[in-house]
Amino acid sequence: MPDEAPEIPPLPAPIQKEALGEDEKARPQPADELPSALESDDLIDMMRRTVDRLYLDGTTRGDLKILSRTLRELRYAFKVFQPFRRRRKVTIFGSARTLPDHPNYIQAVEVSRKIADHGWMVITGAGSGIMEAGHKGAGRDMSMGLNIMLPFEQSANPFIQGDPKLVTLKYFFTRKLMFVKECSAVICCPGGFGTLDETLEVLTLLQTGKQAMFPLVLLDEPGGKFWKGLETFITDHLLTQKLISPEDVHLYYVTDNADRAIEEILSFYRVYHSMRYVNDLLVIRMNRKVSDAKLAKINEDFKDIVVSGTIEQREALPEESNEPELNDLPRLYLHFNRRSIGRLRQLINVINEG
Repeated sequence: MPDEAPEIPPLPAPIQKEALGEDEKARPQPADELPSALESDDLIDMMRRTVDRLYLDGTTRGDLKILSRTLRELRYAFKVFQPFRRRRKVTIFGSARTLPDHPNYIQAVEVSRKIADHGWMVITGAGSGIMEAGHKGAGRDMSMGLNIMLPFEQSANPFIQGDPKLVTLKYFFTRKLMFVKECSAVICCPGGFGTLDETLEVLTLLQTGKQAMFPLVLLDEPGGKFWKGLETFITDHLLTQKLISPEDVHLYYVTDNADRAIEEILSFYRVYHSMRYVNDLLVIRMNRKVSDAKLAKINEDFKDIVVSGTIEQREALPEESNEPELNDLPRLYLHFNRRSIGRLRQLINVINEG
């Protein structure tokens, strides 16, 4: 891993999303502002104290090596992704074994090309198969890669190899963190154990509220039944045995059509923009206000997820001043119970209607 990332040229402004209508802006995704030296001092000091405690704890050399490598990997990955933090990105998972003439590969090329045409960048694991298809469809300029070091030396595909937007990581957990941390949507194509692991981890992160809400699309080849089989298993076993909540099935979308996959992603951001917490308040930022009548209906239909008070539409709070480019967006504020994640997804769907 190089010590410093090469300079990365800025990409053009995001393409206007035609599916959203001419009067709606394709706003960038939120991202942390770069802190001043003074603002980051407390965190740096905390990290230094943690390192000192590792020494006092008598931490073994093997454990120290894991921590050291993890920190270096994430530092470099953050540096590479930093120039693109405001860009909407979709992560695409799928098998490394899928051949270029397979319908799954062709489907992945098509969906990547179409989402890139809407100004979205495409992140994949940078290997062969579906990962290669994702980069082929998006094109080099719109692609980012998170490669993994394996004993059999997985090399990056030719569409991302040598690109400054490619990061090679040793640990799966740092790689998976970057996959979900940096994206606004996930598309899962058919794959093996690794793909199933990634898909179910994303579902778990969404269901537990550890990941801010985004669309998760399970994309089959045309007429394919791969993800339909998983959907049937979820319905027949997890839902029937009450191992998940009925609303959890709204956390993913199964389709075998690339256009429907794109629509599922773009429609999620039609009115809804993003969310964050301000103390115990959930803030839902929107591209435009909802009507008073719609707000009243939302309060009636979703009062079960509100701990106290009502869902209110207000302007930005002072605590949100660190994201000034989003301050003009209207907001909904609620004391969310933090448990009913599937219902929260349903609320977002209602916000996006009409």
